[in-house]
Amino acid sequence: MTGALAPAKPLKTTDRCDRCGAQAYIRATLPVGGELLFCAHHGRQHIAVLRDKGADIQDESARLSATPATARNDER
Repeated sequence: MTGALAPAKPLKTTDRCDRCGAQAYIRATLPVGGELLFCAHHGRQHIAVLRDKGADIQDESARLSATPATARNDER
């Protein structure tokens, strides 16, 4: 075993915020094991403290402002 971390798996629409149940866009993997999932709102509230405590943060909240692949050309 090399000790390299596996790439983070993308968050799915079925992944839900541990605080409110909304779709999760942020995953915090804790240094002691386990993970927390947050919507963008709650992620912004807690991300700085979690990062300071050594959590690995996967932030996919930029997907909220991305143009959907099914958008018409005049919507892009």
